[in-house]
Amino acid sequence: MVQTENLSKVFPDKKTVKTAVKDVSFSARPGEIFGLLGVNGAGKTTTLRMLSTVIAPTGGRALVAGFDVVKSPADVRRSIGFLSNSTALYGRLTPRETLNYFGKLYGLRDAKLKGRVEFVIETLRLQEFLDRPCDRLSTGQKQRTSIGRAILHDPPVMFFDEPTAGLDVITSQTVMEFIEGARTAGKTVIFSTHIMSEAERLCDRIAIIDNGELRSVGTLADLLAETQAPNLERAFLGMVGYKPEVEVFA
Repeated sequence: MVQTENLSKVFPDKKTVKTAVKDVSFSARPGEIFGLLGVNGAGKTTTLRMLSTVIAPTGGRALVAGFDVVKSPADVRRSIGFLSNSTALYGRLTPRETLNYFGKLYGLRDAKLKGRVEFVIETLRLQEFLDRPCDRLSTGQKQRTSIGRAILHDPPVMFFDEPTAGLDVITSQTVMEFIEGARTAGKTVIFSTHIMSEAERLCDRIAIIDNGELRSVGTLADLLAETQAPNLERAFLGMVGYKPEVEVFA
């Protein structure tokens, strides 16, 4: 489970202070895909970076798999898998070498490591490029390898930060099918996106975030009922106060 209470992050600089996330509170349960929906710069990535212990919160509290992100960061990191569209791979390593390397970093050894590597290879169908250096892989092949790296230690909590950005339709489908499978497996999944169709397809509940603040949290049906909108896109635009800047003319 993931729980946040008034989670906040402020970035000071020489001239001003930027509040990236302000008093964000929500919970995500096992077997659920919880969506963070917002435009670029809304605070989605900052929220996930705090939950994954990459950066420390300025205020509030967050628990991931029962561990406090500030007091027990190592336990949090052991409990999560993190995937974005820019998850880095070592170009000179092959997918096979990457999986074995990160498996050892996760503390897997011998038969358990071998079994998990074989499971990931089979599940993600990595066989055709398994021994090709990562810097010679296609974008889709790199993303499948990155997924493997993220799930190798079988974490109970998964974070996905706009994982389909820049991917072709087929690879995007593979990623979304994997995320659906993570829910079926009982994982707690937090999925960040600005693509309405992805949120509609994947998310059991959706949090709309704008300028670092949550505007609303609920199921798709809840959000449509709250805004009296015909679809998620219209509901989202209404909640963030969007007004057309260009007049339509004949």
